[in-house]
Amino acid sequence: MEHIVTLEAAVTAFAPWLEPTDAELAAIEAEAPLLAAEVEELDTVIALMDRPVNELDTRRARRAHARVLAARAALANTAGTGEAA
Repeated sequence: MEHIVTLEAAVTAFAPWLEPTDAELAAIEAEAPLLAAEVEELDTVIALMDRPVNELDTRRARRAHARVLAARAALANTAGTGEAA
C-alpha cells in the first residue's frame, strides 16, 4: 500500500506571508477607477447588443468610452508621481 503525501508547496500555497504587499495594494487601488469605467463601458455595450441602436444609445456608448479614456489619462498622468489618483 502506498501512502499519500502532500507536497509542501501545495499546503503552504496560501501562507500569510504570500499576501500582496502594500505597494501592490496601492497599485490595485490606483487602477480601480479605470476598472470601474471599463466595466461600465462593457455593461453599456452588452445592453446595446440585442436591439437596434438609436441616437441616444450611441451617445450613451460614446460617454462610457470617454469615461474610460479619461480614467486611462488620469492613471497615466499619476503613474510616475507615486501618488494615488
